[in-house]
Amino acid sequence: MLIRYFAWVRERIGLSDERLVLPETVVTAGDLVRWLADRGEAYAFAFETPETIRVAVDQLHIEQDEPIGSAREIALFPPMTGG
Repeated sequence: MLIRYFAWVRERIGLSDERLVLPETVVTAGDLVRWLADRGEAYAFAFETPETIRVAVDQLHIEQDEPIGSAREIALFPPMTGG
């Protein structure tokens, strides 16, 4: 699965995207955020406030309690401001 990182999430992790095989325990967007936070120091820093992370599955925004299903792409980014 392609995971894309944006804004300060990307800066903290040091990657714009990566392909990952997710464990079966990752069912929801929130599961993904928590799983990623356990992948190392940079990830823990990027996801230190998981409730602020926004998620898009195949370019559709979802809440963290929603399933990610068989998504091809998941984007993770901080809250957006208008402009």
